Amino acid sequence: MKTLKFVTGNPNKIIEVNAILHGLIHVEPVALDIPEIQESLEEIAKDKCRRAAEMIRGPVIVEDSALEFHAMNGLPGPYIKYFLESLGNDGLNKLLYAYSDKSAEAVCTFAFSAGPEMEPLVFQGRLEGKIVPARGPPIFGWEPIFEHQGETLAEMAHEKKNKLSHRYQALFKFQEWLAQAENRSLLSEGDPI
Repeated sequence: MKTLKFVTGNPNKIIEVNAILHGLIHVEPVALDIPEIQESLEEIAKDKCRRAAEMIRGPVIVEDSALEFHAMNGLPGPYIKYFLESLGNDGLNKLLYAYSDKSAEAVCTFAFSAGPEMEPLVFQGRLEGKIVPARGPPIFGWEPIFEHQGETLAEMAHEKKNKLSHRYQALFKFQEWLAQAENRSLLSEGDPI
């Protein structure tokens, strides 16, 4: 089985990503402290990926998640981590009290680099939903307040979530790219991924 370094300190994310990838590729965690630039989702992911590839001197994948409130023109977006740390899920809900529009979009952006000095490729998934009072276990930060088709992501069975989530959609695109790359013989069995 091929293995790829995945920059994350979240063991639950490793489990979920490996479950979604179904053994096509196995991700192993590597904890790196990489500062985030203030930019678009895609540029944040690319920058983190470039830095990570330089730090580990090899192929790497990074992920950046965002939560975009439609009523707030996409905020908090890529800064959701900091909003969540400061406000918690209840505070995020309170941000939308003044708005009738509770719709939101969960966004997951993966960036892959084959190694140092290689331009990262970006794979993005989006899931429409709405912001609701927290329901379900808080394993993945804001997932208890993001509802899609009557269930929050935190309430969903893992199997269901892993077939529709924003993370699944991004990883599905990555899987398609990997399969095409292997079909074009760009990756051989001796390659690190």
